[in-house]
Amino acid sequence: MNRKILLAAMLPLVAALAFSQTPSAAELLRRVDNNEIYNTIEYEGEIIIEYQGRRYVKVMKAWAKGNADSFIEFTNSEDRGTKYLKKGGRLYVYSPDNEGVMLISGHMLKESMMGSDMSYEDTINNDALSSRYDPVITGSENWSGRDSWVLELTAKKKTESYPRRRLWIDKETGDLLHYELYALSGAKLKEFNMIKVETLAGRRFPVEVEVKDLLRKDSKTTFIMKNVVLDKPIADSVFSQRNLER
Repeated sequence: MNRKILLAAMLPLVAALAFSQTPSAAELLRRVDNNEIYNTIEYEGEIIIEYQGRRYVKVMKAWAKGNADSFIEFTNSEDRGTKYLKKGGRLYVYSPDNEGVMLISGHMLKESMMGSDMSYEDTINNDALSSRYDPVITGSENWSGRDSWVLELTAKKKTESYPRRRLWIDKETGDLLHYELYALSGAKLKEFNMIKVETLAGRRFPVEVEVKDLLRKDSKTTFIMKNVVLDKPIADSVFSQRNLER
């Protein structure tokens, strides 16, 4: 076999073996960021809400550019025409019922988005975790049959919505299998479980996640992304007030 071909064939194995050794906490967190942070994204999505014995399905289309701009439009019959725009650090919602635009700010950002287990803050923040948290490896555990590193994150700023996070990261793939969000008091607020990952634009990107808000009884939300397109140009006109009110 040609030596160059042999070397190319061995590279994935070498990378996997290297990652299976104990990495630094910073390396682990960078691996998560590299997989999940994007320049732009476009996708079709479903939000499946199971709350106290009832099930609700919401369908949407979404576009985002970095952490600055995002636009979501709901297309299911009950919510058709409801739109969200994040622009200039502000989040707006358009409701077809009253044909008006409302600014979502302050404590409202912590409220449930469309009755789900996710808050508005959870859905619009795309900043790298490594820029917001200091990481420490606290152990190695098995999560759902997969060996994983356990990473403890402490917020760098007091303004962070979740002062502490715990992450379970697959030793072989670097997938973020599970993570937990904590309040300053130490109380666990939310849990996220990775259900499905796809290889997109050279990275392992989570396309299906289960979320549980532990302050809500008998509640969970499954967030599904389909037809995901990463890092392709998106027109600035998508992220405009005119598009919001159209």
